[in-house]
Amino acid sequence: MIERTVGRRSLLTGAAALGAMGMIGCSRAPDAGEVEGGDLLRRLRDRGTVKVGIASEPPFGYIDKDGTATGEAPEIARVVFKRMGIPEIEAVPVEFGALIPGLKAQQFDVVSAGMYIQPDRCAQVLFSDPDYLMLDSFIVPKGNPKKIKGYKDFADGKLKLATGTAYAEIDYAVAAGVKRGDILILPDQVAGLDAVTQGRVDAFAGTNITVKGVVKGSKRAEATEAFQPVVDGKPAYGAGGFAFRLSEKNLRDAFNKELHKLKDSGELLRIVRPFGFTETEMTDLTAKELCG
Repeated sequence: MIERTVGRRSLLTGAAALGAMGMIGCSRAPDAGEVEGGDLLRRLRDRGTVKVGIASEPPFGYIDKDGTATGEAPEIARVVFKRMGIPEIEAVPVEFGALIPGLKAQQFDVVSAGMYIQPDRCAQVLFSDPDYLMLDSFIVPKGNPKKIKGYKDFADGKLKLATGTAYAEIDYAVAAGVKRGDILILPDQVAGLDAVTQGRVDAFAGTNITVKGVVKGSKRAEATEAFQPVVDGKPAYGAGGFAFRLSEKNLRDAFNKELHKLKDSGELLRIVRPFGFTETEMTDLTAKELCG
């Protein structure tokens, strides 16, 4: 039974998102909607390394100052794939909107970026079961002078809202009556913090953990109380997981098996706690429920 969650970022696709990505390997891509077993798991075990796509977005996945891939998703991937017989992960940073196109183009083997599981994405990739769920929040000026609580506060156009490139918060705001053209789209939450503190916007929308992380230590901005987005009168359910090509069901199923072991033992929370995740963000939702 679905409890509560929130979407994160909407999907950007198309040829432009592929950029200069080259095709790697010669595996036939399945037709639309076709799911195959695949032999990538065997090949990755032989190779000893799995390439993971990340979007350089703390706390979900990023490269630290030492050049190491970290964040909740890479750290989970590091543990799970090692237990699957693949000792090393190699991160491939791309823009968030290029993650699914890059996966399809075989630029990397799995998306490890805390990607929200949504029906439109489920038509293009296989998701693991989610490893977290969370609510939304806003970056606002210190003291929240406009008393902003949710997306409806921006519907009359008197307040200016910003959010990130390809974020699902765009669609949540539109569903609440905000005109799409009135939303300022910025590269990430750091740019959002700058826009708020410079007075260019009244708020920046993002996930609760992301927002809390970026305002930490700021003297001019703070995070609002976390809230549940609503679309068409219903909670906007979604949660973050790992994405695999449609042709690689065997790899996805093996990953899920180890992921559930981490959940059952409580080790999953220990892995992600350093990145701000708590018991509140843990979930028993499944990809099947979220894909609809």
